[in-house]
Amino acid sequence: MAEIKTYPQYIDDVCNDSLPWEKLENCNILITGATGLIGSALVDVLMRKHIAGLHIYAAGRNEKRAQKRFQNYIDCDHFHLIRYDVTEPLESDINYHYIIHAASNASPNFFMQKPVEVMKANLFGTSNLIEYGLKHHMMRMLYVSTGEIYGEGDGRVFTEDYSGYVDCTKPRSCYPSSKRAAETLCASYIAEYQANIVIARPGHVYGPHFTESDNRVYAQFIRNILNDEDIVLKSKGEAFRSWTFVVDCASALLYILLKGGSGEAYNIADDLSNITIRELAEIIAEIGHKQVIFDIPSDAKKGRTNPITKSIFSNQKLKELGWNVKGSLREYLQATIEESMESR
Repeated sequence: MAEIKTYPQYIDDVCNDSLPWEKLENCNILITGATGLIGSALVDVLMRKHIAGLHIYAAGRNEKRAQKRFQNYIDCDHFHLIRYDVTEPLESDINYHYIIHAASNASPNFFMQKPVEVMKANLFGTSNLIEYGLKHHMMRMLYVSTGEIYGEGDGRVFTEDYSGYVDCTKPRSCYPSSKRAAETLCASYIAEYQANIVIARPGHVYGPHFTESDNRVYAQFIRNILNDEDIVLKSKGEAFRSWTFVVDCASALLYILLKGGSGEAYNIADDLSNITIRELAEIIAEIGHKQVIFDIPSDAKKGRTNPITKSIFSNQKLKELGWNVKGSLREYLQATIEESMESR
């Protein structure tokens, strides 16, 4: 039986991808949302790659979390931590040649409790970073949007030219609606100011190093295993999703940043990992030698969960850039659980 790869080994795999890494040489790259699930994996890849002259600026609001997450990099001359809230103008004199804007709270409980702040981060944050970049020799910005911009859909596989449907009157729409608006803002800056911007639309991403406030289903399931608990489903788990391992997502972001067309949007999804939430729970429970238990409350449909029942994404456009996944869903989940245990 082949040995299961670890999270660091998957990071190494990305470093071996045939990308035009030389574009990043002697550049400064700013990553907002760097302590988040996706941002931190991206930092891991870039720090592991050792690109000549590249300086990595990891920005986030929680300094304590950042220092813990990046403790292995703190003493590196080419790594820099920045405490920054994207809703405020960026005060700096550094020329960031590349900006990856991944700062956005994607936790469903935050959508219910702080919808105004969610919208501000997506709209003001995007504007603040583009404005700064235009004044400081930015070569390209990558805006990390979301697959939720497609809304409920009509059962089709989502391609980048599909607009979908989002009910703008619902507070839960703070996330997809502001992400949509931010994409249009990017397109507007491209048209009016000739900004060089590309857009990524990740589907449902999972992996280790999720934050303590992340209450997305995969994070809850992993916590159950780490706490030696059975997995409790609060619904039938019938929602169908495209899942993507966070390292594959980080790899996709680099393909889009370095090879994508300006003004283009690219879905990020693993088409080999399209399953229901129940199936995801069952796989995680099996790996952790636990059971899946159903405890469905009577008010289960009162807005606390994602209303989208089916979200499957085409990744053909991304694959045309040369991207592909490195492993299987089960292997990724095993690596996620192992890394989560080690990083506790």
